[in-house]
Amino acid sequence: MILLFVSKQAEDLIRWIANITVGLGFVVSLPLWFSYDSKNPDWQFVERLPWIPSIGAEYFVGVDGFSVLLILLATLMGVIAVLSSWTAIQKRVKEYYVFLLMLQTGMIGAFVSLDFLLFFLFWEVMLVPMYFLIGIWGGDNRLYSAIKFFLFTLTGSVIMLLGILAVYFYHYSVTGVYTFDVTQFHQLNIPFDLQWWIFLAFFMGFAVKVPLFPFHTWLPDAHTDAPTAGSVILAAVLLKMGTYGFIRFSLPILPEATHAFVPAIAFLSIIGIVYGALVAMAQRDWKRLVAYSSVSHMGMVMLGMLALNPVGLTGSIVQQLNHGISTGALFLLVGVVYERRHTRLISEYGGLSKVMPIYAAIFLVMTMSSIGLPTLNGFIGEFLILQGVFTYDKTWAFFAASGIVLGAAYMLWLYQRTMFGDVTNPKNETLSDLGIREFATFVPLLILAVWIGLYPKPFLDRLETSVDRVMLRVNPEYTPRYARETTPLLENADADGVIELPVRTGTR
Repeated sequence: MILLFVSKQAEDLIRWIANITVGLGFVVSLPLWFSYDSKNPDWQFVERLPWIPSIGAEYFVGVDGFSVLLILLATLMGVIAVLSSWTAIQKRVKEYYVFLLMLQTGMIGAFVSLDFLLFFLFWEVMLVPMYFLIGIWGGDNRLYSAIKFFLFTLTGSVIMLLGILAVYFYHYSVTGVYTFDVTQFHQLNIPFDLQWWIFLAFFMGFAVKVPLFPFHTWLPDAHTDAPTAGSVILAAVLLKMGTYGFIRFSLPILPEATHAFVPAIAFLSIIGIVYGALVAMAQRDWKRLVAYSSVSHMGMVMLGMLALNPVGLTGSIVQQLNHGISTGALFLLVGVVYERRHTRLISEYGGLSKVMPIYAAIFLVMTMSSIGLPTLNGFIGEFLILQGVFTYDKTWAFFAASGIVLGAAYMLWLYQRTMFGDVTNPKNETLSDLGIREFATFVPLLILAVWIGLYPKPFLDRLETSVDRVMLRVNPEYTPRYARETTPLLENADADGVIELPVRTGTR
């Protein structure tokens, strides 16, 4: 709001206000990490106020471990996106930062919303600023890419809204109460024939956002034509809105339909994994290659979720965080050279490690992170996904592993082609290495990549109760891990000291 009252001629002031705003947002989000009780299965930091009482809508927000990680990712990437735009954006600076901050607001709002109508409001809020970021500050085909992004996302959102209303009216028919309370919807036992149609409606909204094959065609165009900050936010955070929606809404509200649709969605995910990797290998545009890698990686995220076991689901969530870190960094790296050379053609580069050694070193770390090298963050998520998927279906695991191998092939080819060899293009001989501001944008991503790779326990601990909540809905026989840890086994010992393990059935 402050930016609206600042003169558009005061460009440096606008940049500073935007940086301070997102910086404060990140600082304010840190208590969610440090104060979050990973052993408490309830929603935390809950705030509830009347909003539209006549229809049962509330300002109802709260977090669990899953949303805490995504909020921190969103606020951090917001800081990085704003900082990376300092010199890259020279026209209509005020409008650019207003739209970028609107996008940040929408992302955080969606991750904390526990009222379905409030969630949908923030979901739609994100659509408008992203459309303008691509359409005004994008590349040569920006209008086509912006309209395509808008139409794909809006179509999915409208269909999803029909599903939300179906759950809303079903809840009223059962309880006599109008509400959009997501926690109440999690307790519903909707008939399967109705679940089936609602799941399809949710699927259309979330699958477009992931994006899941064959709904992915808007993504390469949007990434290619978006400004660097737009690509960073799109890859790191916005794509996670789709998988977040599946895990937060589809699985717990529609468990029977989830089981019914698992084979079909898994098939699409596998196609996305292999197809995205193969098409990435054929790209000659640096940014487009990274965009297609996202199609492959998000297919892997979906596959881990569809295993419907705690290991696969945990891996899916962790890999969402990892993808945001590594792919966000890769788009930043593309933006660095594009700002200097104004071309993304891979053939225009070669031997950059000789003139930009710091840049090449960071690119190497993030390449290995994307591939899933042990000791870096990508390995943890991929390992958990493969473990979870293998216990569900070994064929799925084979295709998931093939996607990892293909990913290594195209990423190593990209690195070899751009960083090694002689500097054959004279225009590259005078390229400057990373400046202090540019280097600063990569520091937190490098720290997270190594931290998660070497010591993922703090992240995994915060996900336990979130995963348990979903598992109890999709598998009523599941016993939460916190319950297993506190089970007094010795109380079940008979006179001979033989322990009879308790059988728990859980409730829906």
